[in-house]
Amino acid sequence: MLFQNLDSVLYLFDLLGVAVFAIRGALSAGRKGLDLLGVIVISIVTSIGGGTIRDVLLGHHPIFWIKDPTYVLIIIIASVFTLFYVRFNKPPFNALLIADAIGLAFFTITGTQIAESAGLHPILIIIMGTITGTAGGVLRDVLSAEIPLILKRDIYATAAISGSIVYLLAEFVDIPNLYSALLGIITVVILRALAIIWGIRLPVFKLSDDN
Repeated sequence: MLFQNLDSVLYLFDLLGVAVFAIRGALSAGRKGLDLLGVIVISIVTSIGGGTIRDVLLGHHPIFWIKDPTYVLIIIIASVFTLFYVRFNKPPFNALLIADAIGLAFFTITGTQIAESAGLHPILIIIMGTITGTAGGVLRDVLSAEIPLILKRDIYATAAISGSIVYLLAEFVDIPNLYSALLGIITVVILRALAIIWGIRLPVFKLSDDN
């Protein structure tokens, strides 16, 4: 069966996540009118920021993209390709959010799997998966002078947490790793898609000045 090896699954999802987040970063940088170097920098931060923080926290050295420069190569190719594509074609409506949802799903589950392989407590595994999926987007938004999605009412980090939990539950009931990962990915994408399409948001905690 294809992708029987866990390492192959991890690597595939990582590369797909990197490519999708690079596209997301390039589109975001394009909206801000950055030059080519700026686009590539934003794409790199978006794609490997979360995984870098995860590896630092887990004590994994060298960092995954330093150990395997393929990640950086894919980011550059994906970001440059995106620049050429949007030069002649208008990105479809909500392309930024859809690309972000797919990248969030891939990165969350790969981060969850890496943390799981390190033998962490389930709560820490979920946290590491969420960091992997969301931290790069936070860094991207900060550098782009935007309020990070994770700090808004949008279902974003919540989707990542939910996908990580679904993955761990599927593993707990002995569903094969590949299918557990797919269930986690689908969960994240569906939650983000519903939030985008139907405008589902978390309740806001707000105090008035009188209080």
